[in-house]
Amino acid sequence: MRLPVTIAAGDGWIRLHTNAVHHRLAMERVLGAHADRAALAQQVQQWQASELEQAVIDAGGCAAEMRSAAAWQQHLQGQAVQREPLFSWQTTQQAAAPAWPLAEARPLMGIKVLDLTRIIAGPVATRFLASLGASVLRIDPPGWQEPTLDEEMSCGKRRAVLDLTQPADREQFIHLLREADVLVHGYRADALERLGFDAETLQSLSPGLVDAGLNAWGWQGPWRNRRGFDSLVQMGCGIAERGMQWQQSDKPVPLPVQALDHASGYLLAAAVLEGLRRRIIEGHGSQVRLSLARTAWLLQQHPTDQHTGSGITPQVKDNLPCYELTPWGVWSEAASGRLAARHPTALCDAWLCAGYAPGDVVKQNIR
Repeated sequence: MRLPVTIAAGDGWIRLHTNAVHHRLAMERVLGAHADRAALAQQVQQWQASELEQAVIDAGGCAAEMRSAAAWQQHLQGQAVQREPLFSWQTTQQAAAPAWPLAEARPLMGIKVLDLTRIIAGPVATRFLASLGASVLRIDPPGWQEPTLDEEMSCGKRRAVLDLTQPADREQFIHLLREADVLVHGYRADALERLGFDAETLQSLSPGLVDAGLNAWGWQGPWRNRRGFDSLVQMGCGIAERGMQWQQSDKPVPLPVQALDHASGYLLAAAVLEGLRRRIIEGHGSQVRLSLARTAWLLQQHPTDQHTGSGITPQVKDNLPCYELTPWGVWSEAASGRLAARHPTALCDAWLCAGYAPGDVVKQNIR
């Protein structure tokens, strides 16, 4: 079972995230290996949803029980998220005035961004920064692959492979940090600290650094270091349950897109731009933190019963399969629920890719 699966437990619903091999193996340590979804479903039904969620998490995996919005608001982590600001800022040390050209056509030209993000949210942010002219170098661990996302999320970026647990690669990373103006990362709250790169170390290596971090469940509370993805946050915070009620369905109904990923990605890019403004105008570095769960809370505060003025009223048919025009051709939702490409065209415009083919891998300093 390689794809995320939403399955009925003994007392509710749970989503198991098994895209990555190590997440699937963690799930199998709890539930065992199963040849098909039906066999897995029978095993899941023997569990209470909350107990299975915790067991998979304890095994190093990713899972989320479906909760209502009301239940999430009473949950310790939900309460912690509600107390967090959308952008959590800290001012860091003063730094010399940067020599960025700030060209009108490419305003971020000359600004060097180290990108430690993967999947969708963080890469959306750094792709946007690249489109404004920033020199973005994405760092991936050895063996990491995103075959369904590379073409879209790699545009405008260079890529390198580093294992930050290895001394030689750590030295290379430190060298890159000394040259960087911006660091964007999507790790759990304590991940960089455990690697030896806490906030003080980052600022000492690159005074004036804009340090922008995004995680799944928030930066305070008992789940601050819990693994998570858009689909899991939608399950855990009440969005999937709200969709189930609205669509009068007998199973969870998340949003039809990874809205938390994309919204958080653009918010993260906006935070970087604000950090750069502070560096130019106020002469200091910044640390800013966002989370998918806090973005979800922002969206959940939007009134759902007021559509006057927009001329748009939500309809159940809004979630029906549809076709979409993309830079890679016409895409349609296949019977399997995944998107299948038809009539592929050029992967992306030359101006967007800035001369680099999607997925180019280079091992060199930011230039």
